[in-house]
Amino acid sequence: MYLSATLMITTLSFFLSSALASVLWIGCSDSRVPESVITASRPGDIFVHRNIANQVHLNDDSALSAITYCRRAFLVVGHTQCGGADAALKAVVAGAAETEPVITRWLTPLMELARKLDSEAQSCSDPLTRLIEESVRVQVENVASSEPVRKVWEAQKDLWVHGLVYELETGLLRDLNVTKGRQ
Repeated sequence: MYLSATLMITTLSFFLSSALASVLWIGCSDSRVPESVITASRPGDIFVHRNIANQVHLNDDSALSAITYCRRAFLVVGHTQCGGADAALKAVVAGAAETEPVITRWLTPLMELARKLDSEAQSCSDPLTRLIEESVRVQVENVASSEPVRKVWEAQKDLWVHGLVYELETGLLRDLNVTKGRQ
């Protein structure tokens, strides 16, 4: 409550201003990955969309609605030790399917990616990290191919989609160098 009161006193219109942000963080629901703490941002600095395993499904109206609000840059952020990615990997490798049908439906695209990666590289030393990184790459592509982003690019406006992984072990954001922009 103190922070809100302080912001209200110093900037009377703070809470009345628009929620349109120049940056949209698409991240995991995991409470160990608090975007405002990681980026040292204040309320209103970053628009946020979070879900299990930071997925962007192109038929998800919630994600697409959030994407519509972004004005300058998207940060698709996965993280190490992701429980959603681990569940998808276990479902593929060990046949240990998630017991909740709604979670299984949500993770199906991630399980399909895990199957593809498993068939491509049997000798990977860290399959979970590989899945997390590859999933971020796929989600960057999904954001870039979404209707709201395509419309912005068709209007010749600059908008960037970045892929990052937050490393719980170090507290650092690692750039995967998969940035997409207007062609």
